[in-house]
Amino acid sequence: MNISGSVALITGANGGIGSIFVQELLKLDVSKIYACARDVSKLNQLVALDSHRVIPVELNVVNAEAVARVAKDCSDVSLLINNAGTSLNQGLIAAADLEAARLEMELNYFGVLSMCRAFAPVLKAQGGGAIVNILSLLGKINLPFSGSYSASKAAAFSMTQGIRAELMGQGTLVIGVMPGTVNTELAKDWPDPKVEPTEVVKDTLQAVIDGQEDVFPGEQAQQIASQLLTDPKGVEKYLGNFLPGLSLAGL
Repeated sequence: MNISGSVALITGANGGIGSIFVQELLKLDVSKIYACARDVSKLNQLVALDSHRVIPVELNVVNAEAVARVAKDCSDVSLLINNAGTSLNQGLIAAADLEAARLEMELNYFGVLSMCRAFAPVLKAQGGGAIVNILSLLGKINLPFSGSYSASKAAAFSMTQGIRAELMGQGTLVIGVMPGTVNTELAKDWPDPKVEPTEVVKDTLQAVIDGQEDVFPGEQAQQIASQLLTDPKGVEKYLGNFLPGLSLAGL
């Protein structure tokens, strides 16, 4: 896909990764960016980068009516970047209740699915375009410390594969991005190594250009992805040592 001249929409644009997407897409000469956030006041600095090309959009991806409205209003999108997500660092059995699991699944899975469903016909009208789903390496292997988050990302990974198959006929490229720990505010208390948001974004946008479907940004993600091919049970047993309530030091 030729990113230059395209129209992009980014959910969670005010976050650590989302804001970098806006900056890098401007460098690649897109014609317009719809920068989405639940609170558009948090987008002021991004809009100031280029008020003609960066359009702030209020959007909560778990609100079906809001998603439908944005899809109707932003009918020229050719690159959809589903970046909005959350991690509440809860176990599956150890959690006091199901609240964290429900919230993570609602945003990380149903929110992404809702956006893909709403924008599939929009992308078809633009000749196919591309969908980028920001997933996680933990969608491939569960980290019990953040077990319900891992499960939500696993669901989103499987969903990405299914959407890829369904939209192949209309020529839509569907990309799953699976970084390890990203150096953002969300992961400030997590140990190194961490991949920088800029590396995640640059690798992702290069994948859009190259037509690459699976992206593992950063050394940590690449190493564990490789280990999962050769010794999946070994990786599972290792990560199984990091239980809810324990320190992640040494991960």
